[in-house]
Amino acid sequence: MIRRIGGRRRDSQVPVAADHAPTTSRRPSLLLGAGTAAALVVGVGLLGWGLSHNSSASPTPPSPVTDTRQDTSPHSDAASPTVHALSASVPTTLDIPAIKVHSRLLTLGLNSDHTVQVPPLSRDSRAGWYRYSPSPGQTGPAVILGHVDSARYGPGVFFRLGALRTGDAVRVARSDGSTVTFRITRVAEYRKSAFPTKSVYGPVNSPELRLITCGGRFDPSQRSYVDNIVVYASMTGEVR
Repeated sequence: MIRRIGGRRRDSQVPVAADHAPTTSRRPSLLLGAGTAAALVVGVGLLGWGLSHNSSASPTPPSPVTDTRQDTSPHSDAASPTVHALSASVPTTLDIPAIKVHSRLLTLGLNSDHTVQVPPLSRDSRAGWYRYSPSPGQTGPAVILGHVDSARYGPGVFFRLGALRTGDAVRVARSDGSTVTFRITRVAEYRKSAFPTKSVYGPVNSPELRLITCGGRFDPSQRSYVDNIVVYASMTGEVR
């Protein structure tokens, strides 16, 4: 998000907290709206962070057209029955050929105040894996976060996330030497006030992936994008 101070934008993040579930299934929570100092809502999902785009420095990031449902029920974008889940291994790089993304992955956890860490702002924008979600390739939804853009550096690593389409490939290399391929099953845009926590973070019976960034209209009064873009993907049988 961007805060305006003295007529200028300053990059900032909205705190996000986690509940007290086991470390393998911690789900972040939402601090409602930029500039609100109170309301932490447990188990509402990772939202409200990211950066507003600077229209004078970069074009508007694309919005998804494949799915804009306000889905709030658990589901599984099930992978093929022949897919076998892998053991845990820290992911190291992310490749999304359709939008020309290649990123070394950071490992994100929790800050001392229980807010979720986000990737640092830098010219070399990188995505980050939330380590309290499964490793990509394990059973469950692995979560990878990235900034859409910043006033200082322009487009971020997930600037074109909304341009992805069903069937596009996502590849994640892991520290055990394997590379896991996922295929996108849908791309959705949600209002932050109606973020589908169970759909994004809830348990599923196959290896899946979630890519998350901010999107939609920028609301100057709230100093934030009003939506989140979430890409859902399922693991294929292709493991190298």
